[in-house]
Amino acid sequence: MTSLKDVAALAGVSPSTVSRVINGTMHVSVATRKRVEAAIAEVNYRPNLLAQSLRLQVTKNIGLLVPEIAHPSFNLVIKYIEKSASKRGLNLLICNTENDYRREAQAIDMLLRQRINGIIFSRVSDESHVTSMSRSSNTPMVVIDRAFHNEKIPNVILDNYHAGVLAAKHLLACGCTRIATITGSFKIGLSRERYQGFRDTIEKSGLECDPALVHEGEFSFENGVAGVKEFLTKGLKFDGLWGQNDLIAAGAIATLMRNGIKVPHDVAVMGMDDVQFAAMYYPTITTIAQPYQQLCEKAVDYIDKLTNEECIDPFQVRLKPSLVVRESTQKENNLF
Repeated sequence: MTSLKDVAALAGVSPSTVSRVINGTMHVSVATRKRVEAAIAEVNYRPNLLAQSLRLQVTKNIGLLVPEIAHPSFNLVIKYIEKSASKRGLNLLICNTENDYRREAQAIDMLLRQRINGIIFSRVSDESHVTSMSRSSNTPMVVIDRAFHNEKIPNVILDNYHAGVLAAKHLLACGCTRIATITGSFKIGLSRERYQGFRDTIEKSGLECDPALVHEGEFSFENGVAGVKEFLTKGLKFDGLWGQNDLIAAGAIATLMRNGIKVPHDVAVMGMDDVQFAAMYYPTITTIAQPYQQLCEKAVDYIDKLTNEECIDPFQVRLKPSLVVRESTQKENNLF
């Protein structure tokens, strides 16, 4: 196996000079750097990253915690954070917390023991212990997606209240007067914020936001199915429905269709997130898009700055969602 001493001998320099070139810890002349880099390439030398990290007390790794790794939304989060981290020469360690605050705490503890550069995470729920754990560590942390109202950790999030406003305004503009909603768990702050914006907007329009037309559950296809089944079993009438994510909306559409209810002719349905399948479903799903790439790039940028002891401003970044109109709310198309 080729060693650092072999590189030094070939380049005609000392082992410490080779180390300086690899680590970038001290100035080395351009000519010397070129000789060392040429020698490294010639013998195909690969530094021992573990030994290097132990010596320098730093790694090139950042951690990412997501509540559900198979979820389409978190697929996008992983994609864009990895892409942004890679541009900065950082490696990504991904932990799936499976919506369990205990697994979340264990994952953070494991990452902290790895001398990780920083941790980006989306909280499991209000039960999360992350805030208390962050106080006992100097490791930079950034919250994405699910932040507390008075968050004590730097965070990059969506304006979820405004997402609810956009959804309600669109369904009202479609002529809907009895609008149902199927939400995520109200133990998660963003579910409450989305519902608050949705309800406030409907009530400001002069219509009632009927509590009977609110079904709380998980951010899943199955919850969309369960919500519609509940409304139909109770004999509730509605002509509009907002699922708080695209999986919920897809489950709702499938269940409505199986019960002979036409989408969008009888019920206009919309979702949220604008994940890839929303444009593939039939009918294609009107949705509220999240700027995932912008969110993820800012989160990695904050971790990078905090690692290098740079100031970040602002402490909280709140990004705006946008409306994407497709077939599932265009009643004039009468698709079914």
